[in-house]
Amino acid sequence: MHRALKIGHRGAAGHAPENTLAAIRKGIDLHVDFIEIDLRCTADGALVALHDSTVNRTTNGKGRVDRLSLRDIKLLDAGNGESIPTLDEVLDLVRGQTGLMLELKIQGLGQKTVEAVQRAGWHAPVIYASFLHGELAVIRSIDAKAALMPLFGRRVSASAAIARRYGASHIGLRHDTVTRRLVEALHAAGLSVSVYTADDTRDIQRVLSLGVDGVISNLPERIG
Repeated sequence: MHRALKIGHRGAAGHAPENTLAAIRKGIDLHVDFIEIDLRCTADGALVALHDSTVNRTTNGKGRVDRLSLRDIKLLDAGNGESIPTLDEVLDLVRGQTGLMLELKIQGLGQKTVEAVQRAGWHAPVIYASFLHGELAVIRSIDAKAALMPLFGRRVSASAAIARRYGASHIGLRHDTVTRRLVEALHAAGLSVSVYTADDTRDIQRVLSLGVDGVISNLPERIG
């Protein structure tokens, strides 16, 4: 069985509050190949690592992220005393220790995200991922060499064609949608295949046996 990339979901969210610096440090401690984080934007234009459109589930506060200032966001407890980090804080922490997979959760983040990475003088691998494929087109227009990963849910029939349309090198699929035939077809199209979010050991072993190139997991130590 070949070695697949070990990708820590939201840092290593099975061990520490998701998308926090503590979760990212844990992922680094577990020697992941990539840290995956989600990106959203505050009311005053700051890029922050947060999955949901509101802070309700993951913090002790309430409200929409895009209606809160960065100062408001920073006052919240994201679990175990952790705060919601900015993308700049993530880049500063991770620098040189592993790769980053940045998932853009809303429209309009493409340019700001690339500019933040470039401003940080980032040289480690970075993959820009999104279900909002138009954001990947924006990134491609800014950085001709950017590694792009369109994400897909259950509808995967046109995934290879869509990935080619945006000049993507990677593709992200639900772990329960992949088959050997699909993986082989995507490989034939020149795409690296990663799956999300596999935590159960049996699910991880199944996708590894199909030849996927990366596994995104809250418990990345379970990946071979």
